[in-house]
Amino acid sequence: VQLQAFGGGSVLPGGSLRLSCAESGRTNSRIAMAWFRQAPGKEREFVSAINWAGDKSEYADSAKGRFTISRDNAKNTVWLQMTSLKPEDTAVYYCAVPRNHASGIAYTELIEYGYWGQGTQVTVSS
Repeated sequence: VQLQAFGGGSVLPGGSLRLSCAESGRTNSRIAMAWFRQAPGKEREFVSAINWAGDKSEYADSAKGRFTISRDNAKNTVWLQMTSLKPEDTAVYYCAVPRNHASGIAYTELIEYGYWGQGTQVTVSS
């Protein structure tokens, strides 16, 4: 499983960004995908996850109502639409796939994830 994240950047508070994560190298397994983030000096934290079918998603409390995760399995791509961004959303955002990627389950715990993209920086500042 190989992951590559895109779409980070710098925005003003209240702005929006759309992150993309493209997955390659899968061997016919149905995978869930997730987004985590890590701010300077802080631990990596869960943001959102979506199951294989795309009909079940999970969000951190900080993301509920502002972020939306979606996927297109034909394109092996997951997106994270982020709106109403706040300075506290500033972090490096990582897409991830569970260690047990055959399960298709959208886990929320970091320990469940074993495949990581390279990260994309999101900066929210005035």
